[in-house]
Amino acid sequence: MSIDDATRCQLAALARQPHKRTARSKAAHPTDWRPQQVRNPDATLDPPFDKFTEAGAWELIASSLENGHDVEVIKLLKPPGAKGYVMKIALEDVRPLLYVKLQLRHGRLIGRSFHYSER
Repeated sequence: MSIDDATRCQLAALARQPHKRTARSKAAHPTDWRPQQVRNPDATLDPPFDKFTEAGAWELIASSLENGHDVEVIKLLKPPGAKGYVMKIALEDVRPLLYVKLQLRHGRLIGRSFHYSER
């Protein structure tokens, strides 16, 4: 199932607001948030400074949502039955897809995953 335009706009807007987004891990919603291990193909700096920053990761998420990137709606295991939003983003042909998973909770956006896809 895909998301509607209103949800897409809400997720993108929250991703752009630092006080409305988080990637901190909690037992109720574990995270695998590793932007510092993902190469940013738009970075102009030499390694090791060519990785995503926290702000850069959120910018990629917001712009991908605004540009209509496919978003899959899933049911999360933790917390049970909660709704998650997944994007698989091709950054470079030579690397695996970037796996991004988000959760909307109490008006805040939780970054659950940001790492290369392992499948």
